[in-house]
Amino acid sequence: MAGLFNPRSRRGFLSLVLTGISMSMAIAACSPSSSDSASGGADTNRGPVELTLVSYAVTEAAYSQIIPKFVEKWKAETGQDVTFNQSYGGSGSQTRAVIDGLEADVVALALALDTQKIEEAGLIQPGWETEAPNNSIVHSSVAVLVTREDNPKGIQGWADLAKEDVQVVTANPKTSGGARWNFLALYGAISQTGGNDAQAIAFTESVFKNVPVLPRDAREATDVFFKQGQGDVLINYENEAILANQRGENLPFIVPTDVNISIDNPVAVVDAIVDRRGTREVAEAFVEFLFTPEAQEEFAKAGFRPSDPTVAEKYASQYPTVENLFTVADLGGWDSVQAKFFDDGAEFDKIQAKVGR
Repeated sequence: MAGLFNPRSRRGFLSLVLTGISMSMAIAACSPSSSDSASGGADTNRGPVELTLVSYAVTEAAYSQIIPKFVEKWKAETGQDVTFNQSYGGSGSQTRAVIDGLEADVVALALALDTQKIEEAGLIQPGWETEAPNNSIVHSSVAVLVTREDNPKGIQGWADLAKEDVQVVTANPKTSGGARWNFLALYGAISQTGGNDAQAIAFTESVFKNVPVLPRDAREATDVFFKQGQGDVLINYENEAILANQRGENLPFIVPTDVNISIDNPVAVVDAIVDRRGTREVAEAFVEFLFTPEAQEEFAKAGFRPSDPTVAEKYASQYPTVENLFTVADLGGWDSVQAKFFDDGAEFDKIQAKVGR
């Protein structure tokens, strides 16, 4: 297996190991058959091709079903075998790994801000958002409130998180991309329902007063809540809660449906890598396939809100309708959000100073 990586990739792989991220290899291959050439136009002279997909941890369940479907389809259409190297981990860590040398042909990360960082590193060309359907948002989620069994604090929505007797668990927005969604969900719960900026900041601050610790990432926050038993409520993604329940964990969770943030998850081809490796055609075809009903259904099964309207309607009962579903664009876009809330000295740092951290 090691022979699949050139020296630059080995350095990227090593960086993943050192940061505790596992690299998994999923190879799906279809043998050539006489029916390929007889069925009208498949080029059986093409040599095999490899793609590396880098994504964040909870997408693995969906991609494990989607990739074999694409491999079969590509083989039938082109006669070419395609194999996939897959890497899953925290979105922020995956972003750094790609920038540091992990040769990803396709990145499917938790937020556009991470993809923009790869763009800023010169690996993805500007305008990637327009190169796939739905502004390259392949699926989405919303924020949910995971409670203790029987919900002893009676938590029902955002306002309950500011009560004095409620302890909230969320990761640190300075170190966790996922936690930025949590922060924005709190801010938007006020700013998108008639409150002004000062009121939204004040509410967000009141919630962070109830946050006893700030884990580095979403996975660590989950461990703090479940393994260490801290907190009354965990702010998490809907897709993570659904997937956990599919695995038999029976998490009690609440989807605030009065107002919530659309956690939009983008996909992009890494231009510098596909052009150097000659994999652009198959990489772009794979990204295109992710927006087909066949692939979208696998995302829906794995807990993600699909971007395809037909599939979304089919799975509507699994995903409660949010009356006021706002996006990062409603808050000014990622550049504005980063500068306003998360840069050094910005609003989050000010909140931390006020609450004594």
